[in-house]
Amino acid sequence: MSFFRIISRSHGTRGEKQMGAFECVRKVYQTDGLRGFYRGMSASYAGISETVIHFVIYESIKQKLLECKTASMMETDEESVKDASDFVRMMLAAATSKTCATTIAYPHEVVRTRLREEGTKYRSFFQTLSLIVQEEGYGSLYRGLTTHLVRQIPNTAIMMATYELVVYLLNG
Repeated sequence: MSFFRIISRSHGTRGEKQMGAFECVRKVYQTDGLRGFYRGMSASYAGISETVIHFVIYESIKQKLLECKTASMMETDEESVKDASDFVRMMLAAATSKTCATTIAYPHEVVRTRLREEGTKYRSFFQTLSLIVQEEGYGSLYRGLTTHLVRQIPNTAIMMATYELVVYLLNG
């Protein structure tokens, strides 16, 4: 039984007894030993690639936007001042980069979820990835992507625009 599966169950629903933290830890240890606490970790490590891809694309888009703005400022001899449209551009850059990164790296989310399920069918990252493709096809690696993007894109756009605003304000 996965530690994360028990945690999600320990919140309790109607008619269920809530499980305390120590009960949860004991149950995971009794069921799977120490290994139960780390189920899905390899897929979580693979998820780091999504963050790396996101920031590489974001910085690239941001650099191109800055180059375009600088070129247009030179043509009109205007002074560079940040305005609201700059932050909207950063939000769009963040949304675009997050969409690309998530789409590229999403299969790790599916694998991680499967590794955390109860049962013994899924044992390791690559075994699970291979089994999913064999049994359900490549399309199943992207099941739930749309819902994930609907949650992640606005969050990322706001977070990156806030980051850019704080950096701007701190630099004076």
